[in-house]
Amino acid sequence: MYRFMQQQGFDNYDALYQWSVDRSPEFWTAFCDFCEIEMTREATTVIARPGDMMDAGWFDGAETNFASHLLRHTGDNAAIVFCGEDGARQEISRDALRDAVARLARSLRAAGVDKGEAVIAMLATTSIGAIWSSCSPDFGSTGVIDRFGQIEPKVLFAANAYWYNGKVCDTRTTLTEVTKSIASIKQTIIVPFVSSAPTEVPLASAVLWDEFLGQSAELIFTAVPFNHPLYVMYSSGTTGVPKCIVHGHGGTLLQQTKEHVLHTDVTEQDTLFYFTTCGWMMWNWLVCGLGTGATIVLFDGAPFFRDGRILWEIAEREGISIFGTSAKYLSALENTAVRPANDFQLPRLKTVLSTGSPLAPESFDFVYEAIGDDLQLSSISGGTDILSCFALGNPLLPVRRGELQCRGLGMAVQIFNDNGQPVVGEHGELVCVKPFPSAPVGFWNDPDGVRYRAAYFERFPGIWAHGDFAELTANGGIVIHGRSDAVLNPGGVRIGTAEIYRQVEKLDEVLESIAVGQNWNDDVRVVLFVVLRDGVVLDDVLINRIKSTVRKNTTPRHVPEKVIAVPEIPRTKSGKIVELAVRSVVHGEKVRNTEALANPEALAYFQNLPELKS
Repeated sequence: MYRFMQQQGFDNYDALYQWSVDRSPEFWTAFCDFCEIEMTREATTVIARPGDMMDAGWFDGAETNFASHLLRHTGDNAAIVFCGEDGARQEISRDALRDAVARLARSLRAAGVDKGEAVIAMLATTSIGAIWSSCSPDFGSTGVIDRFGQIEPKVLFAANAYWYNGKVCDTRTTLTEVTKSIASIKQTIIVPFVSSAPTEVPLASAVLWDEFLGQSAELIFTAVPFNHPLYVMYSSGTTGVPKCIVHGHGGTLLQQTKEHVLHTDVTEQDTLFYFTTCGWMMWNWLVCGLGTGATIVLFDGAPFFRDGRILWEIAEREGISIFGTSAKYLSALENTAVRPANDFQLPRLKTVLSTGSPLAPESFDFVYEAIGDDLQLSSISGGTDILSCFALGNPLLPVRRGELQCRGLGMAVQIFNDNGQPVVGEHGELVCVKPFPSAPVGFWNDPDGVRYRAAYFERFPGIWAHGDFAELTANGGIVIHGRSDAVLNPGGVRIGTAEIYRQVEKLDEVLESIAVGQNWNDDVRVVLFVVLRDGVVLDDVLINRIKSTVRKNTTPRHVPEKVIAVPEIPRTKSGKIVELAVRSVVHGEKVRNTEALANPEALAYFQNLPELKS
C-alpha cells in the first residue's frame, strides 16, 4: 500500500482514496500496472458510460483470463495445502497445479464444455472461458437444485463424502437426486474425497476424478472479454429462491487482487488461510490469493473439532501469516479455553481477517488479548453481490475498536440518510455512488436487467444501495450496524440490530442473541431472543440486567420489550444469523428455502411462543 501510494505521489491514505474515486480510470490503470495484470488485448476505454452505475462498461475491448493470472507463478513452492480434521494433509506445488489444470481443461473441452478437486476444477473451467459455480457439499438436494437448477450446468464435480466433527457424511444420495432433477448435466465427476467412503453412484454419466483427469496436456488460456462471465454466485436465499449473480473475469480479478495486494499486504512469502466452504464467497476470495504467489490453505471439517484447537494447530504447523474467519467464530472462540497466543507458536501471524457479520468491539479486545498484540485485525465487509468489499483493512492505518479501518480504494462509498443525503457520524444506508468494476455482469435469466435494477438501484435511483445499515466515522472508518432490511423501527426510529447484540453479549450469562421487530398495537416492538450458558435461567433479575445494560449503553429505543430464551439461533451455512427468517416465523409466515440454513430445525423454537401474544 505504501509503495503504491508513493508511486502515485501521495503521502497519506485519505488523499490516495479521494484520488481513486475522483479519477477512477487513472486509479485502475495505475493499479493494473502496479500488479502487472495482463490484458491479451488492450482496452479502448477504461470506463464507458460512467454516469450510469448499472450500465457502466469497464475496459471495453480488453481481453484477459482470470485463471491465467492465478497460475502465473511457477516452481516447486507450495501453491495449495489442504488440511482435514481427520489429520489428512495434501500439498500441491505451483507446477503440479498448472499441470493438473491443463489436464482437466483438456478433458472439459472433450466433454463439450466450450467456455463454462474444487480449486483445480475452477481453474480448469475458467481457463477455457467456461463458467464456474459451486455449493458446499453439506447442502441438501433441494438447496443444490434451487441453485444449479436455474443455471443448467453441463458438467458436475462432486465429492463422495466429507468430514464434519469426527463423522463421515455420505453425499451420494444427494448427488443422485440432483442429477435426476437437472437434465442439463451430461457428465458427473466423482472426487473420492474421503477414501474410506464408497464412490459408486448409479449414474451412467459418472466417472472418477483420476479417470477424467487424463494424461499430460498443454496449458492453454482462452482470452475472453473483460466482462465475460466467470462465476455464478448465489444470494443466501432464506426469503425465497436464491438470486443467481453473474460476475465477470476482469472485474473480479481487479477487485480481489486490489484487496489482497494493497489492503491485506499479501505477498509471495505469505501463507493465506480463510475458514470457509466453497459455498461462501470467501472461498472465491481466498483462491484469488494464488495470483500473489502466496500459498493458500484449505480446510475441511468442523472449526471446533478437538476442543476448538484444530484451526490453530494448522496455523502453527503451516506457518499461516494471514488467518481469515468469521465474526461468529471469534465470538465462539472466546467462550472456549483456547487462547492461541498462549497455546501455540504463531511467529508468522501478521493479520487476522473477520467478516460475515459485524465484529463486536469486545471481539477486537479478545483478538489482541488472546491471539496476538502485534497484528493487524481487519474487519471487512462487502458481499456476494460484489464478490469483494466496500470497507476493509489497511496496513498503514490504526485499528480502531469496533470499526472497519477504511473504505476500499476505487469504491465511492457514502452513508445516506433517509433523504438521500450523505452524512458522517450518523446511521444510514451504505451506498456506492460511482461505478466499480466488480459490480455484477447481471443476474442469470434477467435479460432486461429488471431484477438486477430492483435489487440495488430502486432505493436511491442510480445509486447502489447495498442493504447495510452503517456509519461513516470522522476517522474515515466504517461501523456496520446490521442489515438494513432487518433494521428495527420502533416508534419510527431506525435501530441497527448489531447495536443491541454488542451490549447483550457483554453479559457472561448470554452466549448469543437475535433481535427482531414484532408488529404490535399499530407499532413495532423489539423482541430479543437469547441463548444462555448451561445452567443459567432467564429470570426477572437477568431480564432486568439485559434491559438496563442496553439502556445504559445505547438509548431507551433500543431496549427490548420482550426477552425470551431459546436453545439455538438459526444461521446460514456461512454463519450469518437470519433475522428475516426469525421475523417471518414470529409473524406466522412461511420461511422459504430453509435448505440455505445450517440448522433449519432451530426455526421451530420461535413458533407460537406464548410470550409473544401479550
